[in-house]
Amino acid sequence: MKRMNARNIPFALCPNIYALDLQKLQKAGIRFLLSDLDNTLLPYGASEPDQRAIAFKAELDKMGIRLIICSNGFGKRVRRFASLLGVEAAGFMRKPFSGPLKRFLKQKGIAKEEVLFIGDQIQTDVRAGNGAGLRTILTEPLDPSYEPIWTKFNRIFDRKKRKAIYDSHLAKPMEEINL
Repeated sequence: MKRMNARNIPFALCPNIYALDLQKLQKAGIRFLLSDLDNTLLPYGASEPDQRAIAFKAELDKMGIRLIICSNGFGKRVRRFASLLGVEAAGFMRKPFSGPLKRFLKQKGIAKEEVLFIGDQIQTDVRAGNGAGLRTILTEPLDPSYEPIWTKFNRIFDRKKRKAIYDSHLAKPMEEINL
């Protein structure tokens, strides 16, 4: 196997955002969970938070962890979803580029050590988070049955990289990671 670019390798793997051990995050000093929206926090195309997202956000609040949506989009749908869930949304993040993410963290005064970045795509989420010096968590997509053409295109490359990560144990499951 060819050596994989380090920007493609997540800090840890997790089946989905809802499987995170929030007590573990709290004990490790995580104060901010930056999350991709589509197929990470909700299935692609959903316009409102479901009960699972609402309960998850409530648990994060209890733990003192602030959820922030980091999306490449920032249309009405993203803003509406964030508003309904009661979270901030950082849009037009231009993932996989890390510059907008770095600027957002600096503008908000957020220390990298207090952040986990979670998403379902290596090509966008993992690369942007790693490029910004954050610990990234790669999830499986919540519902890959419907995705836009550009995401389907990214998944072609994603599948190969994901297989290499799993086969070579380049990243460990979240439950095996010490933060």
